[in-house]
Amino acid sequence: MNITTLIPDEHGDIEWPDVDKDRRMVLTLGSFDGMHLGHQAVIGRVVELAKRHDAASAVMLFDPRPAFVHAHGGNAPAVDADALTGVDERLVAMEQAGIEQVYVVRYSLAFAEKSYIFFLGQLTGKLGMRTLVLGADAALGAGRKGDVHAIANLAAATGVFELDVVDDRGPGEVRIPRDWKPQMPTEWGEPADPLANANKAERRAWSKKHQARPVRTWSSSNVRYLLGNGRIKDADAILGHAHAVTGDVVHGEERGRSIGFPTANLGADVTGYLPVDGVYAGWLVDLGESSGNADLETRAARVRDAKDAPRWPAAISIGTKPTFSEATGRHERVVEAYCLSEDWLELYGHTVRVEFAGFLRPQVKFDSAQDLADELKRNVEETKAITA
Repeated sequence: MNITTLIPDEHGDIEWPDVDKDRRMVLTLGSFDGMHLGHQAVIGRVVELAKRHDAASAVMLFDPRPAFVHAHGGNAPAVDADALTGVDERLVAMEQAGIEQVYVVRYSLAFAEKSYIFFLGQLTGKLGMRTLVLGADAALGAGRKGDVHAIANLAAATGVFELDVVDDRGPGEVRIPRDWKPQMPTEWGEPADPLANANKAERRAWSKKHQARPVRTWSSSNVRYLLGNGRIKDADAILGHAHAVTGDVVHGEERGRSIGFPTANLGADVTGYLPVDGVYAGWLVDLGESSGNADLETRAARVRDAKDAPRWPAAISIGTKPTFSEATGRHERVVEAYCLSEDWLELYGHTVRVEFAGFLRPQVKFDSAQDLADELKRNVEETKAITA
């Protein structure tokens, strides 16, 4: 798969690469954060149509996420903490789906001000796009005026390209609280859907109480909400794969080692959306020695090779170590994973991928280190069962 990075200038204009315009191109565009089942349906349709018409299959990937850029008025911080996945993860998923070309566009407010008519003219004239594939509620261009109806009319009027709309809604819609914040479950075990057995009246009452808004079930927004409430299995079902974060292993306080549970501690620079505080079952994948600030293609290659990398079931903790934080005075949020392995694992300085399979329990303060060790033994057995 070929990856081309495009950086708009201060006016939002792009210097497009030279392409073979004699070959048709089937293209889709978006941020594809999480590469969930809806995204996979759209990408799959691009590959299908490209094969059918002997055309090139392409994706225009916006980075950073448009929602992130607009939310910060263009003055976005360096790290998008709400991004479900890094760009490298999305690129590998696209390659595995059969995409030939990805254009990674550095999204900016100036670029966003281009009208959808101008933008589509660029795609057809500069890249040779002849089929545009979009999800059912996609919209692009200034003011998001280029919805599927407007684009369909433009395609019919010009005859230059075709629009193919994919039903990427899946099971339909769910409702999530308008201004929700991550909420750690208070009970042990995977949290249930609070509306699973509710009747219509109860659903309406819940929606009114929480000022809930409708979102697509297959959406990045819904996945973030589920992860922010510890509902890992529901989130993984929408993603079609285990949610994961990536980071470098650093030296911690070695508290876990002192009670018989040495952990791999991730540094502050974690890529991927961190679920709410708690203890989880999942896996740890060793991607090898850290390559520092590697370029995008190098990072993507490491993700691609993860399928063959060493991996172990792991009990994963996200939180502030409440049993020890009062004594140490350290309350920062940390991610640490205890690998279920008989061997001693030397992972310091390595990049690891932590995958989440289920929620085990909330973070609580235990009366003693021994009480914590006893609970961790139970968590290990639960992890074994979930990851078997």
